[in-house]
Amino acid sequence: METHTVDVIIIGAGISGIGAARELAGTAHTVAILEARDALGGTWDLFRYPGIRSDSDMATFGYRSRPWTEDRSLATGETILTYVRTAADEAGVTQNIRFGQRAQRAEWSSDACTWTVTYQNEHTGEVSQMTGRWLFMATGYYRYDQGFTPDWPSLGDFQGRVVHPQLWPDNLEVADRRVVVIGSGATAVTLVPALAELGARVSMVQRSPSYVASVPGRDETGMTVRKWLPPRVAGEVNRWRNIMRGMMIYEYSRRRPRAMRELLHKGVARHLGPTFPVAEHFTPDYDPWDQRLCAAPDGDFFEAIRCGQAEVVTDTIERFTPDGIMLGTGRHLPADVIVTATGLNVQFFGTMDLVVDGETIDPATRVSYRGMMLDGVPNLAFSIGYTNSSWTLRVDLVTRYFRRVLDRAKRQGARMVTPRYSGSRSELRPLLDLASGYVRRGAHLMPRQGRRGAWLVRQNYLRDCVLFRPGTELDSQLDYAMTSDAAAEVNS
Repeated sequence: METHTVDVIIIGAGISGIGAARELAGTAHTVAILEARDALGGTWDLFRYPGIRSDSDMATFGYRSRPWTEDRSLATGETILTYVRTAADEAGVTQNIRFGQRAQRAEWSSDACTWTVTYQNEHTGEVSQMTGRWLFMATGYYRYDQGFTPDWPSLGDFQGRVVHPQLWPDNLEVADRRVVVIGSGATAVTLVPALAELGARVSMVQRSPSYVASVPGRDETGMTVRKWLPPRVAGEVNRWRNIMRGMMIYEYSRRRPRAMRELLHKGVARHLGPTFPVAEHFTPDYDPWDQRLCAAPDGDFFEAIRCGQAEVVTDTIERFTPDGIMLGTGRHLPADVIVTATGLNVQFFGTMDLVVDGETIDPATRVSYRGMMLDGVPNLAFSIGYTNSSWTLRVDLVTRYFRRVLDRAKRQGARMVTPRYSGSRSELRPLLDLASGYVRRGAHLMPRQGRRGAWLVRQNYLRDCVLFRPGTELDSQLDYAMTSDAAAEVNS
């Protein structure tokens, strides 16, 4: 069995994995990236459904070290994929990626102070191993091979095509066909106008309403800033402008939910007219940002409804029929194609087994340190972004902190770095504390978070800038041990 040795093994070559590799590029730390798929990009290479785009502004979704320079505020998936590929190439990290290699098992040895990762070639079945001092998990939080579809016993009665957005087929024709999109989240709100533009007659069926807000498709202010300032300076200005704007909207939503409800209601009515039943279709029972807000660039979602190419139906599904869906109110909705935009299946650390000194670790039984390490697990970090703003904002903070921990360990001669949680375990919450359906379904699979300090995951970039500031890597709750013997003394 072939074995390789590096300083850091990164699992996953999506936006988080490339971000971590970019942060370590040019340092003394050697890096290898294992990617199960045959291309980098993660989500942005996997999802191919019509209209796929970001739902965060690109000034904050792009890496801080490589400012976004395109005009679109919410960019297409293809544009984002090109951006991530270019960012990887420019930093020289693409050459460190081993494509088509699925990590199966990671074993930590306190005697050797290394991780041994066993991985399999997806094409040949060949099994290899790699050892590293550190393991960085950039696997995201959902299953790549399977989206979530509710258990509808009668779904098999439908004789048309059933498609999940996560596995969109290349040959699906929708022009002049009746397409029913089941779901009301960001994917559905993206799909509806894109399918309408392709000539489909679209019905979006939602069990309950979601908030949808129209946002500018182009960042006119950002374009002006880039015109007058050097690229790096303009990138920082636009980034902080959008960070502060996003935080103000979020805080206003949380502090004055009734007022935010009214603003969102008026926004929909402005697009669809005063007679449209906004309360029925776009006013949920929950407050804004209990779940993530859906964004419609330039109101494209509302435009598809207004022009008659799409409709929104708020109802329950009674059963599927050979040619459509029977709704709870008795209405029959005809369909040629049904799209189940019903969410993701949560999966933490992919399909890997995580073993520490012979003990299999269940991440759901561990408390997350700074939302990026697990208590009692040495030399392991992971990256989970924000739920209320751009994913990459937190990735940047985590990867910079990770590099500083590596640098400090090297200066001190430490071979093991382990978070130590000593607080109460009676009031722990899931790592992702969001009311979205997919988060609730998978909460039991996620690590926990504490109530205070470095064990509390804040959905606030400014507070995290303080939490992750230089110097905080020297923390009494972060155990730097010279050898495994020293670690045993500390733990005794």
